[in-house]
Amino acid sequence: MNIAVCVKPVPDSEYYDKITIDPKTKRVNREGIPTIINTMDKHAIEAALQLKEKHGGKVTVFTMAPDSAVENLRRVLAMGADEAFLCSDRALGGADTWATSYTLFKAMEKTGPFDLILLGNETEDGGTAQ
Repeated sequence: MNIAVCVKPVPDSEYYDKITIDPKTKRVNREGIPTIINTMDKHAIEAALQLKEKHGGKVTVFTMAPDSAVENLRRVLAMGADEAFLCSDRALGGADTWATSYTLFKAMEKTGPFDLILLGNETEDGGTAQ
C-alpha cells in the first residue's frame, strides 16, 4: 500500500510572542520563527506508518513551504517515512488553501500513484486544512 501524507510546518508555539504582522501586507511575519510539524499531520504520519507496517508499501510525505521546511522533512524521515518532497517557490508565498491543495495534488500526481492520501484535519496556525 503506497500512502501519501501531506504535512504543514507551523510556528512553534514557544515562539508565538515573537510573531509579528507586516503592517504593509497584513500577513504574519514568520521570519526567524522555528517551525514544527502540525500536530494533526503528525497523527496522519503515524497512521500511515502503522498501515505500512501492517500492509507493506511505502509512505511518502509532501509539504508546500519555504526552503526552511527541509528540517521538518528530515524529522518525518526519521519517524519512518520513506520519501519526502518539498514544494517550494517564492511565487507560492501567501497561497490560499485551494492553491496549496492543488500544488500538493500535482506533486502527488507526478510521484504516485498512491492507494491512500492522509492529511491532518486542521492546522494549528490558521485553523484551515490543506
